[in-house]
Amino acid sequence: MLRIVVCVSGGGTNLQAVIDAISKGSITNARIEAVISNNPGAYALQRAKDHGISEICISPKQFENRERFNQAFLEEVNKYQPDLIVLAGFLVVIPEIMIRQYPNRIINIHPSLIPSFCGTGYYGLKVHEGVLKRGVKVTGATVHFVDEGTDTGPIILQKPVLVEEGDTPEILQRRVMEQAEWNILPQAIDLIANGKVSVEDGKAVIANV
Repeated sequence: MLRIVVCVSGGGTNLQAVIDAISKGSITNARIEAVISNNPGAYALQRAKDHGISEICISPKQFENRERFNQAFLEEVNKYQPDLIVLAGFLVVIPEIMIRQYPNRIINIHPSLIPSFCGTGYYGLKVHEGVLKRGVKVTGATVHFVDEGTDTGPIILQKPVLVEEGDTPEILQRRVMEQAEWNILPQAIDLIANGKVSVEDGKAVIANV
């Protein structure tokens, strides 16, 4: 049974997609041990509570410097002995000490087709603003492993989404979530939980799919 810790900063719609997928059996062999947020007002914490999942808030603002926060954050994660850490809209830079401790065991969902519209500064609505400003016709979402770079780890799954005439960043954000993020994040977790994802030569390889 894959033990999962989900880290999230906001409403937790991707968290809900994972909870629902586990409930209906489209994610097998996995359970969420805890939800951790840096934001005390994150609705994701309420989602966790409503489903009987441990919910913890740990914010950089509670600590005198980033190093102390990073250590406390890692200690909190380690309490749950996760096999997989899922970043589902988590707006905190993951400390390198955690990445080294959990190599190819941290995944992130990013709301574009990496390597487009990713890296430093591209998060939340900023991604979709960038897509619309550039005038691209197809965007989407990517699930990838986390490494020391920003959105540079091995790509596990991607799903395209069409950009439509009249889209605003908010409308496009919603469509990318509904058509891509909520599908490929649970799918990636299920693949990992069932031993179907490996990393070879810096690339994620999916077996028997």
